[in-house]
Amino acid sequence: MKKLLIWGGLVLLLMILGVGLIQSQQGQVGRGEIAPDFELISFSGETYQLSDYRGSVIVVNFWASWCQSCKPEALDLEAAYKFYQPRGDVLFLGVDYVDTEPEALAYLEEFQVTYPNGPDLRTKISQAFRITGVPETYIIDQDGVIVHVRIGPFMSLEEIKSYIDPLLDL
Repeated sequence: MKKLLIWGGLVLLLMILGVGLIQSQQGQVGRGEIAPDFELISFSGETYQLSDYRGSVIVVNFWASWCQSCKPEALDLEAAYKFYQPRGDVLFLGVDYVDTEPEALAYLEEFQVTYPNGPDLRTKISQAFRITGVPETYIIDQDGVIVHVRIGPFMSLEEIKSYIDPLLDL
């Protein structure tokens, strides 16, 4: 019986490692794919379930307070959020990756970021998207399909708008 438990545990461990290896070789989630559904609990305690926002354009930005290239982009993302906010059909979500809450909150305050942001608890969201680092941004259309993946920071508000505007009835 003891040998059976040991072998069973070994087989389970190998299966877990195999799944992890397969996922790591798949690369990140890309253009044309349905965005992985996730739940983000913001720093203010609100819950955002991605699938609840079908019908809206969604901008998911992975960032961290320790990320130097995230900082210039933060101002442009906030400006884009404020530009689209009155429409009510564009949702911005910031996913704080491998960070501590005090530093993350200080970052949000420093860059006056007001759109919803929350921690990536147990890196579940970043694993679902299979991100390669920060910043990374995914623009998702009204049907839940990823239409743009930005590795690295956006360079301007105009660049961000150039990916969102075509998805909207302007």
